[in-house]
Parts: sequence; structure tokens; C-alpha cells
Amino acid sequence: MKALKRFLKSISGKVGLILTITIILLSLLAPILHPYDPATDRNYLVRLQSPTPEHWFGTDGLGRDILVLVWYGMRTSLSVGLISVGLGLIAGLILGLIAGYFRGYLETVIGWLTDILLAFPSILLAIAIVTVIGPSLPSVMLAVAVVQVPIYIRLTRSMVLSLREREFVQAVKALGASPTRIIFYHILPSTLSPIVVQATLSIGTATLEAAGLGFLGLGAQPPTPELGTMLSDAFKGGYSLSSPWTTIFPGLFITLTVLAFNLLGDGLRDSLDPRT
Repeated sequence: MKALKRFLKSISGKVGLILTITIILLSLLAPILHPYDPATDRNYLVRLQSPTPEHWFGTDGLGRDILVLVWYGMRTSLSVGLISVGLGLIAGLILGLIAGYFRGYLETVIGWLTDILLAFPSILLAIAIVTVIGPSLPSVMLAVAVVQVPIYIRLTRSMVLSLREREFVQAVKALGASPTRIIFYHILPSTLSPIVVQATLSIGTATLEAAGLGFLGLGAQPPTPELGTMLSDAFKGGYSLSSPWTTIFPGLFITLTVLAFNLLGDGLRDSLDPRT
């Protein structure tokens, strides 16, 4: 309850929560409120039309409504962010728990793996993975997940190292509890607060990385709408200057999505930090 009260006092947290809920609801309701068929939802007679009451965000080079494309593109980007962060969190959490609790050669091997992954800039590592696997939406999810793994390994390991020597862990160990029970029933719950905060912040980062891969042509393939791909199509077609709305609105909603999760993460960090 105290954490909830602190969160409700955080302006950034409340703004981030409102924006995040709005984005998630719009993404979930998109097929219901405005069904989209990429094969038929185009009209070459109104291609590159500026914003009008009929097309609020204008149209693109194929005569498609940019508002609908942004709407569905945001749905795709959000799916990539949530799934990739979820996969990276699970893998990093398990490896971090193993490295921090058992130490020894397991910690050394996992530490080497973490250092190798962190040696590469995240976007370059993601590009390399997608290039090897092949451009597709699942490839982007996997690549962004791999990039997220070392972050959670280091965070979890540092938390476990401080918790494994605490009195309550030593008491449970003296009573004969198995390592699995100690890890998942006693250590893991105490590490969740910083991990939840990091996961919230990582969704914004993952969304941005997915958009970057889409801009390079390595993300979702046509006809799947995706914000980064929309920016790429506008630049490749030469519309970015003559028809600026083709880049302004996709870029704006990428920024809005990243901002929403960053504000929410800041609010959660302030409310869950016992030092505040």
C-alpha cells in the first residue's frame, strides 16, 4: 500500500501509466474498431494526400490511411517489445540466479557469456542475429531478446549475491531446504522489484530497437504494418520531404510509446525503492 501511495504521488508515473494503458487498449481493440486488410485497404486515387477530415494523418504512397497503419504498426511494435523483453527477462533471470547462488565455474561461464554479449553495441548484435536467421518478425523478437539477456543476468546476479548471505537464507539452508526451494521461494521474491522496473524501461528500448531493425528492412516484412518499416518506405520512396506526414506520425508514435514506458518505469522505480 505504501508503494502504491508513493506511485500515485509520482506525476511521471501517473502520466506513464495513462499513456501505457491507452496504447495497450488501442492495440488490443484495433481489429474490432477498424479491421484492416492490407490487400484491399488502399486507394491509388488518394495517394500521398495530406491530412484531411477523412484521413486525419494523410495517406502514404499506396493510398493507405496512415492513421490505420500507425495504429496497427503500434500494435506490432508493442507485441515485439513485450514478447522480446519477456523472453530476455526469463533467460537472464534464470542464468543470473544460477550464477549468483552457485558461484564457481557456472558463474565464470555465465560471466563470460555476459561480457561477450555486452562487448557488442546492442543494435549491431541485433542486426547480426537477424541477418543470420533471416528478416522476419520472429527473428526481430529473438534478436532483441538476446540483447536484453545480459542486462537481467547482471541485475539478478548482483541481487542474489547480496541476498544469499542474509540471515533468513542461511536459516532456511540450515533447516535442510534444497537449493531450488531457496532460490525460487526465498531469494527470487526479493529480487522482483528492481527486475519489474528494469523490464518496464526495457520495453521502450526494445520497441526502439525493433523500429530500427524495421527501418533497415530487417523487421516485419510487407504487408505487415510496422512503425520502423513505415519510416523506411517513406525514405525509400522519397516522400519524407514532399509528404512529411508519412514520417512525422510514425516517428511521433514511436517516441510516444518509448516515452510512456520510460515514464512508467521511472514512477515504479521511485515507488518501489525503499530509500525514497
